[in-house]
Amino acid sequence: MHAEFQEAIEQVRGELGVEVAAVVGGGDRATGDWVDSVNPAHPLQVVARFHRVTPKLVAEAASAAAAALPAWSATPAPARAALLRRAADWLAQRRHAAAAWEIFEAGKPWREADADVGEAIDFLRYYAGEAEQLGAGHRYPSPPGEQNRGRYLARGVAAVIAPWNFPLAILTGMTAAALAAGNTVCLKPASATVRVGRLLVDALIAAGLPPGCLQYLPGEGGEVGAALVAEPRVALIAFTGSRAVGLALNQQAAAVVPGQRFVKKVICEMGGKNALIVDDDADLDEAVVAILASAFGYAGQKCSACSRVIAVGSIHAPLLARLAGAVEELITGDPADPATQVGPLIDAAAQAKVEGYVALGEREGRLAARGSCPAEGYYVAPALFRAIEPHHRLAQEEVFGPVVALMAAADLEQAVATANGTDYALTGGLFSRHPGHLAYVRDHLRVGNLYLNRAITGALVGRQPFGGFGLSGIGSQAGGPDYLRQFCLPQSVCENSLRRGFAPETLE
Repeated sequence: MHAEFQEAIEQVRGELGVEVAAVVGGGDRATGDWVDSVNPAHPLQVVARFHRVTPKLVAEAASAAAAALPAWSATPAPARAALLRRAADWLAQRRHAAAAWEIFEAGKPWREADADVGEAIDFLRYYAGEAEQLGAGHRYPSPPGEQNRGRYLARGVAAVIAPWNFPLAILTGMTAAALAAGNTVCLKPASATVRVGRLLVDALIAAGLPPGCLQYLPGEGGEVGAALVAEPRVALIAFTGSRAVGLALNQQAAAVVPGQRFVKKVICEMGGKNALIVDDDADLDEAVVAILASAFGYAGQKCSACSRVIAVGSIHAPLLARLAGAVEELITGDPADPATQVGPLIDAAAQAKVEGYVALGEREGRLAARGSCPAEGYYVAPALFRAIEPHHRLAQEEVFGPVVALMAAADLEQAVATANGTDYALTGGLFSRHPGHLAYVRDHLRVGNLYLNRAITGALVGRQPFGGFGLSGIGSQAGGPDYLRQFCLPQSVCENSLRRGFAPETLE
């Protein structure tokens, strides 16, 4: 794998600067308004140039999606599922190249980039199977002379607004779910990762997706995203991103505009302030490895990332010593280097924001350890803080970077109360050898994804459906049996099966 991956990286390096067009009505569209995506590790290196769409083109895209909707929604579920599986196969055949694009455009280290592509493939295959099950419908209890059935209908045109941190996986998951349910899609990728997002479009086109079923609309979120949310033909909005944008989107989607004939469905995931509790009898060898993976994987740029470590009782001192040494030894550098553990942040704004939180941590608590990082690129050196209290901003606000707060708790009950003491409820976990403590956390830690004696990131499609509640989201869980139903309209059909006389057209 190493040699093949390295070969793919060099191949993609030779293609940097590629032009990426929008897609509307099945054809590429060039607007002439160019925007560059750059390599976060080397910001002067242009990865791709894309055509930024306008609100006028968004309206045209919605028209194309609405026109394609009747035929696509009438396509049998097995046929839609087969198409998604063909798209998955197309990506699987290009897995290393797709991951290489993520290294350059998203700044993901090798392992993270490959995992993101693998998750995208899994989403396509998983939702294909889910579509077949939903497409079969189901029967309700029926008395003699009556037949009661349930089935699922497409909602309509879906707007998918995707993030940059999982530029292929999350984008694919939301888009595949919408298409699997029979909806047509207007897809807005994150501006930072437009080339990676285009890989899904190419996969679906190669798989035979009919023209008009998927529009690809690169552009600024404040312009293109807002236009999609306000578009009266958009019935469904699937969003993953920040809390501020998600809440504003929900508010905007609640307004009914002229020409709109439905209440818009919003499916959104908005982030977390996730805690991993380390009990006083925990295996520190396992706990430290899990904390490093959860906190510093992809430089902490995950909504599921461990942002708080809560040490119970006497475990605090040895855990602090072990973590401090490990943080200082993390290898931060170019994600194209297979030895890199922590890569850059996505852009200069993210870098400045996270450095601001580092400065805040030095005021609120004490810096326990700091790694090192290259001078060029959007890097922030990994940081571990101690003496952080539950009311501190560093314990309450999502940082989205390689910054972790180590907090102390007298007992498990206090640790759980601290973990629950934020607006978010996405991921969380416990390391403990005590069965009673594991049971207590299962019953009292309020998160969408609870992990016991393992890392709190890395949910697998179909095994650990992913999503939170509180101000982390609406409680939907991607990659699970409940997710696809949100992209559908349920319909119950009751038929009187007693025949009384003949229908007029049957008489001769």
